[in-house]
Amino acid sequence: MLLQADLLAGQAAATPLVIVASSGTGGDMQPFIALAQGLQQRGRRVLLLVPGWQEAAARASSLPYHTFGSAQEGQAMLDDPGLWDERKGWGVVWKGLVPHLGAVRDVVQGLPAGEACVVLCHPILVPMAALARSVRPDLRIVAAYLAPSNVCSSHDLLTTGSLRIPAWVPLAWRQALWRIIHRTMIDPLMLPGLNAARTQHGLPPESHFFAHMLAAPDASLGLFPAWFAAPQADWPPHFVQAGFTGAATHGAAALPPELERFLGEGAPPIVFTPGTGHQHAQRYFSIALDVLRRLGRRGLFITPHTAQVPQHLPASVLWQAHAPFAALLPRVAAVVHHGGIGTSADAFRAGIPQLVVPFAYDQFDNGWRVKRLGVGDVLLAKRLSARRMRRQLARLLAAPEVALACGDVARRMGQGVEPARLLDQVEAALAAA
Repeated sequence: MLLQADLLAGQAAATPLVIVASSGTGGDMQPFIALAQGLQQRGRRVLLLVPGWQEAAARASSLPYHTFGSAQEGQAMLDDPGLWDERKGWGVVWKGLVPHLGAVRDVVQGLPAGEACVVLCHPILVPMAALARSVRPDLRIVAAYLAPSNVCSSHDLLTTGSLRIPAWVPLAWRQALWRIIHRTMIDPLMLPGLNAARTQHGLPPESHFFAHMLAAPDASLGLFPAWFAAPQADWPPHFVQAGFTGAATHGAAALPPELERFLGEGAPPIVFTPGTGHQHAQRYFSIALDVLRRLGRRGLFITPHTAQVPQHLPASVLWQAHAPFAALLPRVAAVVHHGGIGTSADAFRAGIPQLVVPFAYDQFDNGWRVKRLGVGDVLLAKRLSARRMRRQLARLLAAPEVALACGDVARRMGQGVEPARLLDQVEAALAAA
């Protein structure tokens, strides 16, 4: 007769623990939390791994979780205006991660002997997950890409930061540009801390940060549809393309009473948000208020950081710390946002125009894909002015071709991957890893 411990060990071996690891602001965290919840509902054992400053989100998920780093470290990162600089941002993020590169390793090392596990993680945490192979050489890793720019394709290279790459630029030139960027800007910044941690744990050094990030996973998921970014020849091997996670996660969250009243009091407003983590957007909101006055429109300012919102807003403009976009965006005229992939997808689903004001990271590429679909436009943050914003918004709101494109994309979203199918693809990637 088997001992109870043997039975438990057999169950653990049959159902590997899925360590779901992410870092970043709300747009980075929520898709991974939603996937973890979906996997748990299917009977999978999951464990969230999140930075300490995102513990509230992990706690609210009702999932088991571990944290790395402190809330104070996270706040220091958010306080740094360089976080939203296209050249400095990656350095700010990486500086916050380097002291905690052993976080996945610590979790894996602390598991009972023989307990099977697999890591599903944000791409920026792949080097962290790969360090855990120093204690489990056969550890399976699946990277989940929220946006296509992080795959670093030379074939579908729309932009590098704020530099637009025209379609006529030859492939060889695009590849050369990536090499220059990695050699001069990425590798000198990222490799010293990574290789110090790898050496500490007996692993060989890496010579190319993004090559390591792309090659270390056993499988990769693209959490965006092919009509947003088609598969490319230089994407990582074992790449499974799914759909936007929002299609699987949106519920029927009700709007706050104050917001519900505001929406019922007049014409559909224009929503402005620079993203949940951005707390250096005073000028952005000041310009937005000026633009609303010039257009004669109502507006919604959405940010948890109230200090950056102009004081004494007129009755035609409402501030909200948060709002469920799935319920809100179908009832507004347009959204002006930073280019976060989650906000973009929510606007696609709602069938409304978007004006993307990118600051850093994948926001530039996402914005140009929005424009390429005909449902929005791009206004670089470094070129932001009331005149430009007013002109571009007025065009988007008046152009019949934009309205038609928005309707077409909304229909595509409605025909997208069903929640169950999305989780099937996630589980297939985990099993194949």
